[in-house]
Amino acid sequence: MDHLVGKSRKRKAKEAPIIPSLLDELNQDLVERVLSWLPASSFFRLLSVCKRWRAVATSETFRIACSQVPYREPWFLMVDQDLDQLVIFDTNEWNWKSLNHQICNPKWQSCKPIPVASSGGLVCYHTDSGIFFVCNLLTGSCIELPPAYHGSNSQTLNAIAMHASSVYPSSFKIVLVLGKSPNLSFRVFDSVKSTWEDEVVLLQTVDSSLESNVSGDEGYFLSKSGDVVAANMKRIPSKQYSSFLITENGDQVVYFLSEVGTIVACNISQKTFFEYPRILPIYLEYSIDVVECKGEMLVVVLSNFLETTSLKVWKFSEEDKSWQQVAAMPPSMSHEFYGRKMDINCTGSHGLIFICASSSESSKYIMFNVETDEWVELQKCNVNGKAKEFTSVISFEPRVEATLQT
Repeated sequence: MDHLVGKSRKRKAKEAPIIPSLLDELNQDLVERVLSWLPASSFFRLLSVCKRWRAVATSETFRIACSQVPYREPWFLMVDQDLDQLVIFDTNEWNWKSLNHQICNPKWQSCKPIPVASSGGLVCYHTDSGIFFVCNLLTGSCIELPPAYHGSNSQTLNAIAMHASSVYPSSFKIVLVLGKSPNLSFRVFDSVKSTWEDEVVLLQTVDSSLESNVSGDEGYFLSKSGDVVAANMKRIPSKQYSSFLITENGDQVVYFLSEVGTIVACNISQKTFFEYPRILPIYLEYSIDVVECKGEMLVVVLSNFLETTSLKVWKFSEEDKSWQQVAAMPPSMSHEFYGRKMDINCTGSHGLIFICASSSESSKYIMFNVETDEWVELQKCNVNGKAKEFTSVISFEPRVEATLQT
């Protein structure tokens, strides 16, 4: 596993003098423009070449040049039970990396901060005590947000979503979805104002053309073995509030997975919310997650039926008012999940979906390319000779220009 920020690497040492000698002939602006297009990993490796390049990292004009790059290959931040190490999967170099810098204030370490949301180059962390802070994992910069509430808050927290501006990478919003259906509300933190806005009530909308199989009395159901099973989903801490915000027809919409396994869409522009019908009947054994991919909401479902296990991707058709299957893992791959009681936690970025499938016995990491319909199982991440086991994942773009004002 590669190490970034804090440990240099001896890589093609004899080629190193060639690149600087060429760039030394260029003026500073042109050097910054050239370096701004380098992948994040390559840039940090080249920082050790000379003082001139190290100075580029803190240059305001370099950050402006970086902001002109429309797309960065995503990094996937891996989350394990210990939360003691920053490990990412770099899709540009297609390998695991460890970030060696300290990103958190020591006073937060005892609170076990958990990454819960991301957007652009920023990641939002949340603690059990209710503290929020936002980090740029590439640069190590970090800020703590003002308290969302003064005193105790009795409302249930359903979702934490984040939206970073594509025009101003350092500008972001955090959206909290609160309450229990049908009594939902939301609250927004605006980094420009550095304050939490007042709580806003959401009104439920119902589509009469849908035969909804969602009701409020689904606390328990009878399994095939005759056992009484709770319908509420038990999610791991890092995915408990998992959600995302996308723009649809000019409106900002937050999607999240409810505690009973349905998809909820909160239109914070129109101040309404809508609950989608179930994809599968409640009595079937399955694991589900909702992701954003290329600006659309997709749902990933791992289900068991008879003697087989399938992993499929679904999309809701507004035209047909029904769920449509858009992709399926090859049976030869999904059958390996059979009988293992795997739980899936997923995230999307552009045309990729990262699937983290884990159980008490093992874990697998799958990368699905939506555009090419390619499913790839990633190799295990080894740290100090031992395979690291991850339970969930969050995606972000490594962007130097996403600065945070303390």
